[in-house]
Amino acid sequence: MTDIPQTLTDRLLEAESIVFFTGAGISAESGIPTFRGKDGIWNKLKPEELANFDAFLRNPEMVWEWYNHRKKIIFESQPNMGHLAIAEMQNIFKDVTVVTQNIDNLHKRAGSRKIYELHGNIERNYCIDCKTKYNEELPFKDKIPRCTKCGGLIRPDIVWFGEYLPQDQFQASAESSKKCDIFFVIGTSAVVYPAASLVYTAKENGAFIVEVNIEETEISYLANKSFFGEAGKILPAIVEELKKRKSVQ
Repeated sequence: MTDIPQTLTDRLLEAESIVFFTGAGISAESGIPTFRGKDGIWNKLKPEELANFDAFLRNPEMVWEWYNHRKKIIFESQPNMGHLAIAEMQNIFKDVTVVTQNIDNLHKRAGSRKIYELHGNIERNYCIDCKTKYNEELPFKDKIPRCTKCGGLIRPDIVWFGEYLPQDQFQASAESSKKCDIFFVIGTSAVVYPAASLVYTAKENGAFIVEVNIEETEISYLANKSFFGEAGKILPAIVEELKKRKSVQ
């Protein structure tokens, strides 16, 4: 049983605006590999060699084979108790924002409504020439999807190495981080920039930082409270403690 200190629940009960900043760790609990670990899929090929635009132009068939493999794993996965607990926080707090580095769409599937996706979404695609969006069945021909309007290559709507984050998503994330009362860091070591800067933005603007990670990270020193363990166990315990406290108020 995860022990939730009263000082944290007191702080949460006073809060109106909460941000959940999530990374690969929360999705790993749904069985989605991080692709970087020693047991990750396709570990003979570095993600940097596949997830970049030049690699896509050189060999779109191989890149799509990789992404179709990833999509299959993601589609067969389900939101875990951590994702569901974050969604349930919407019933407790006035303003709940999810800022995620994940591309798996599990937060939306769990029921979260206000989500900013810093690295894109594997369920979306677009033509690199005319920018037509393809979010349903892709028109594959010879193992490569091509645009039905202009014949251009279709790519996943994902931020690849060497590409900028979508500015609308990052700017909105930064604004939410500036004004939030509580900022949760979940399943991420927060070392990849510019996304990692959001932790510092929240801290500098007075947010109470709560870390939920398997082990200590480089941003642990910033946290007002750190939990080391699975988000799927810790976050539901926080929700239950908040419900209990609210019921007796």
